[in-house]
Amino acid sequence: MKYTKYSRYVADLADEMSLEDLLNALSDYMLESGFQSQYMYFQQMDEHNLETLRQAIQQALEAGDFMSDELRERIEQLQRDGTLEQLIQRLIDRMQQEDYISVDQPQQDRAQASNVPGQTGDAQQEVKFEITDKSLDFLGFKTLRDLLGSLGRSSFGRHDTRDLATGIESSGASKPYEFGDTLNLDITETLSSAIQREGLHLPLDIEHSDLRVHQCEYQSSCATVVMLDCSHSMILYGEDRFTPAKKVAMALSHLIRTQYPGDSLSLVLFHDSAEEMPLSQLARVKVGPYYTNTREGLRLAQRILQRQKKDMKQIVMITDGKPSALTLEDGRIYKNAFGLDPLVVSQTLEEVSRCKRAGIMINTFMLASDFGLVQFVQKVTAMCRGKAYFTTPQNLGQYLLMDYMSRKMKTIH
Repeated sequence: MKYTKYSRYVADLADEMSLEDLLNALSDYMLESGFQSQYMYFQQMDEHNLETLRQAIQQALEAGDFMSDELRERIEQLQRDGTLEQLIQRLIDRMQQEDYISVDQPQQDRAQASNVPGQTGDAQQEVKFEITDKSLDFLGFKTLRDLLGSLGRSSFGRHDTRDLATGIESSGASKPYEFGDTLNLDITETLSSAIQREGLHLPLDIEHSDLRVHQCEYQSSCATVVMLDCSHSMILYGEDRFTPAKKVAMALSHLIRTQYPGDSLSLVLFHDSAEEMPLSQLARVKVGPYYTNTREGLRLAQRILQRQKKDMKQIVMITDGKPSALTLEDGRIYKNAFGLDPLVVSQTLEEVSRCKRAGIMINTFMLASDFGLVQFVQKVTAMCRGKAYFTTPQNLGQYLLMDYMSRKMKTIH
């Protein structure tokens, strides 16, 4: 006779833990921009491998900020038993299975790991991983939720303008119907016009001139280019300014995709030169040993916006340094580490003038406030009728989202 033996179910701790809470605790590590490794060679700064991921997970588990008291006690017990490494490995496996990370291990490394005794740990240290779009979307949503929570009540919607148009939601006085208008009739005004013309009798004769339609606020679409400074100064002076800027760009991308589907968002990195970067690659972007070529960033942003058929076009520039580089006509890059070089500044301001003639607004978010930089930003703001926000990494996101959603013409100092 066949028997089935039952035992008490013991849940796997790795399955009980929330990967989203863990990912949120690892967000600074996932988006790290080189600040923690600023004395390393720059080619080593983007080497995210499984060994550093294990260390980051271990630090998050030991801190225990996202766990209940019961989970903390179980983690401490695993530390005492010396089995914490097994839990970390299971968490990494779950992150890979649920598509939060993708592991890229060369075939040669796999062969070495399986065939050479005693080399498993060394081979695993060389295994690289990448953050997936699912992780980026979650981190962008989490950052956006935190920012909007700090703003209090925020009204979502499209971008209001001073113009009126015919539509479904009425918010203005009625107007005579013209060919091409949405036939959203104001019945009361239409009947009143007919009665005033012919008097009250039945049947009532309504003519084309009697038709009145509701007006609603015209809501525009907007094309935005975020210009992100990735020069070396963004991680110097004891403060990481680049990682908060990346988080804000991710939050803005999530906001546009979910609340302003008619808008577009592009990303431009400017350093010694400038390059357009897919938003999906934003988490992998790091600073480098670069100068600040603001003019080249503006030129590339203009080319991107010229392809967009939107009512509003704007450049959101996030920087902490004065223009210190310039691409010459022959392709060479002229650099001046002290900044505010007359040649560099004059050429950059000429590019700002071209933006103004093209109807492109430049909103500048400054992460520094030295005198020379303030003067330069004031000139840019005055020329293109944009706005200047002298802010810090801590409140950068609040100012940027407030600007994008409210569209109020004001300068916050």
